[in-house]
Amino acid sequence: MGALLASTPAWAQAVTKLGLPSGPNERELTKAFPEKGEMILQRTRPPLLETPFAVYDKGVFTPNDQFFVRWHLATIPESVDVATFRLSVTGHVEKELSLSLADILGLPRFDIAAVNQCSGNSRGYVAPRVPGAQWGHGAMGNAKWTGVRLRDVLDKAGIKSGAVQVQFNGLDEGVLPETPDFLKSLDIDHASDGEVMIAYQMNGAQLPMLNGFPLRLIVPGWYSTYWVKMLNAITVLDKPDDNYWMKTAYRIPDTPGANVKPGEKGFKTVPINRMVPRSFITNLTAGARLASGKPSVVRGIAFGGDCGLETVELSADDGKTWMPTTLGKDEGKYSFRSWQVSFTPSSGGRQVLMVRAKNTAGVMQPDKPTWNGGGFMLNVIEATTIVVA
Repeated sequence: MGALLASTPAWAQAVTKLGLPSGPNERELTKAFPEKGEMILQRTRPPLLETPFAVYDKGVFTPNDQFFVRWHLATIPESVDVATFRLSVTGHVEKELSLSLADILGLPRFDIAAVNQCSGNSRGYVAPRVPGAQWGHGAMGNAKWTGVRLRDVLDKAGIKSGAVQVQFNGLDEGVLPETPDFLKSLDIDHASDGEVMIAYQMNGAQLPMLNGFPLRLIVPGWYSTYWVKMLNAITVLDKPDDNYWMKTAYRIPDTPGANVKPGEKGFKTVPINRMVPRSFITNLTAGARLASGKPSVVRGIAFGGDCGLETVELSADDGKTWMPTTLGKDEGKYSFRSWQVSFTPSSGGRQVLMVRAKNTAGVMQPDKPTWNGGGFMLNVIEATTIVVA
């Protein structure tokens, strides 16, 4: 495996514009990273690579070579020796384990389709602007993950009475000794629910290095901060995890929609957790021209967040009225799902199309954007302005 970072500063083959309200809007497009096709370059080290939005119109499963990349620590192994690699299971267990990849492959196989979405996806559209990677809408992807249930691994070790959480660590490291190791934890009942898994494949192929080879934690319905890449250590805890990445970072206001006013202080926070529903138009971009009086098809993708998708609706009059859409194949409650609808533009000029999703828990996308200092969990109804001629 070659270097994970390109060896030349000539990153860009072209540029794209994300249309961010606070800018900067231009991003370089690069093919310089191993196992990756054309990606939007957000940062080189640690690598942050965004999926070009047009990819989402090609199908509900995001190709591995254009699946977004987000690392927190800059020292990432450039290769992993599969013969000597071990996954350790330690802590509040009956029997500590050191599992080879062959041991993992020997456990019952499990498959699930699930969206992996950065908690800061779409942060570049948050106003007022907040610090952090100024992502467009491409810090998300959907894959069919293949591996083993985390529960089966924990059962093999034996969980002692009094276990509270399960902590996960990967092979990445900080450049400086004082950099907090990237550790994330789940409550013991969640970790053992039979859906949380350890994946060794995505979309029927080996995990790319930049997406976590050889093993990655998959937490369906939760934001990707918990989806630890290059997973090599599991620790069962008998008390709540108070490491930096749980106690300080990736926390949200404990308010409806994690929403507060800019400048507001004194509110309680909790670790970020479940995803919320989202929907997007994928075949039309801002300024697209449609013919007046002729039927046009609008299509896109949507997902329910932490549960299944119930409905997707389209508005062709800036949200005044809504029409149902036809949903595509259900690949599972945590997966992207396609939708489409035909409508006939009846007048000329600018027209605003809007799409909204509701999940099976009855949660609907909000018509006004929420705000918090992390730029997390944005899921406001998306609007696309077209031109009818």
